[in-house]
Amino acid sequence: MKIYGLQKTSLLDYPEHISSIIFTGGCNFNCPYCQNSELLHPEKHKNSLLVSRLSTEEILAFLKKRSGILEGVVITGGEPTIHSDLPDFIRQIRELGLKIKLDTNGTRPEMLQSLLKEHLLDYIAMDIKASSKHYEQAAGVPITMSTIQRSVSLVMNSGLPYEFRTTVVQELHTIPAFHQLGELISGAELCYLQTFRDSETVNVQGLHPFSENDMKKAAEILQLYVHKVKIR
Repeated sequence: MKIYGLQKTSLLDYPEHISSIIFTGGCNFNCPYCQNSELLHPEKHKNSLLVSRLSTEEILAFLKKRSGILEGVVITGGEPTIHSDLPDFIRQIRELGLKIKLDTNGTRPEMLQSLLKEHLLDYIAMDIKASSKHYEQAAGVPITMSTIQRSVSLVMNSGLPYEFRTTVVQELHTIPAFHQLGELISGAELCYLQTFRDSETVNVQGLHPFSENDMKKAAEILQLYVHKVKIR
C-alpha cells in the first residue's frame, strides 16, 4: 500500500467509534476543492512535512500496539480503491479485531464489490461530487456516470451503515442542481453536505463556500430524495 499519512486518533471520522485514519497516496480524480492536494501526487511533495511515506509494517505495528484502545480504522486518501493490495491490507487490519470504514469516490465498483463480497468493510462513505451534468467539472477529470451509479447501488444495497457526502462550492454547485444530485442517490439513508473550507492545501485557490442560508436550501432539496440530510 502507498500510505502517506496517519492520524493516530479520531473521535469524529468513524461514527460512534474511536479510530485511526490512514491516508493513501494517489487519486484518479483532480477535484478543484480537494483539501488533501498533496496526496494526489505525493511523489512531487517528497520534502513536505504533510506527506511522509509509511510502510505497511509500520502501520500494522502501530495498530497492534493501540488495538486495546482503537475500535476501528478509516482508510481514506487520495483514493484507496486504486490500490490493488487494498484487500490484503484490510485483511491484516481485521486480524487485529478492528473495524474498517472506507472513504471512496466510487470509481472502482469492481474493487468495492470484491471488498463487500469478502465482508471486509463495516462502514462506507462515498463522495457524490455533483449532479451528473456537473460531475466532470467537480471531479476534474472525465467521468463515466454509469460507474458512479453502480457504486451508489452497491453502497445502498450493501447492508452496511453508509453515508454519501458532497462538499459544496459556489463555483461548482447551484441550488437547483441539488434536485439532479438527489436523483443520483434517491432513497439513500444519509447524506452529508459539507461546507467547503479554504486553505493553503486546497487544489485550486480562490473557491468559495455556500452561505449558511444556501446550505440549508440545498439540504431542503436533498430531503425530497434522501431520508436524512445533515450539514457539517
